[in-house]
Amino acid sequence: MKHFKEYLAESERTYNYRVKFVGDAPADFERQLKEKLKQFDIVKLTDKKETPVLPKSTDFPGYPNEKISMFDMECRYPAIEPQIKQLAQLLGFDPNRIVMLTSAHCDSICDEIERIDSENQDLLVDTDYPKNTPEQEELKKDYSIGPYDHEVLKNAYKSSFTIAGGPTPPAKTTNDLPMGDKSPMSKIKRPKKPATGANPRG
Repeated sequence: MKHFKEYLAESERTYNYRVKFVGDAPADFERQLKEKLKQFDIVKLTDKKETPVLPKSTDFPGYPNEKISMFDMECRYPAIEPQIKQLAQLLGFDPNRIVMLTSAHCDSICDEIERIDSENQDLLVDTDYPKNTPEQEELKKDYSIGPYDHEVLKNAYKSSFTIAGGPTPPAKTTNDLPMGDKSPMSKIKRPKKPATGANPRG
């Protein structure tokens, strides 16, 4: 029969997190932060890892072209991200440059990215498309030529066809209507001017 301590050890739950911060940090920042994290009853802390300079990061979209440092921690008491940001701020570090995520979430994101990359490889190799029909091959010849070598552009096809009932008469426009060449004011006769001292004859 197991002792109570053994049952307690088997039922003990721990919490796994990944702490990330972007850019350069003070020389003693990592040691001081890990010292502050002991309040969560740390079981395990990993060494810091750094990524190369990344043009863009999903965790830090406002800090392009920066490297990202990270370490994992396992603790007996749960923690939340605002607590980690507050601890970093107390140490003089910008809280916007540090995040904390669960290890399971980070691992699932990495697995998803690897799966997408593997699925997007060799998309045009060994396709199961059926072979072209003879009609498709004939159309392929027509559409594969240059834009200025098309038969229509070279006037190989004529557009003058015989229409039943004769050709349609051209439509009349306002240019075909009769245009007046005399002003209506020219038909009005002005009365004789009255005689004045300067012009006695009017």
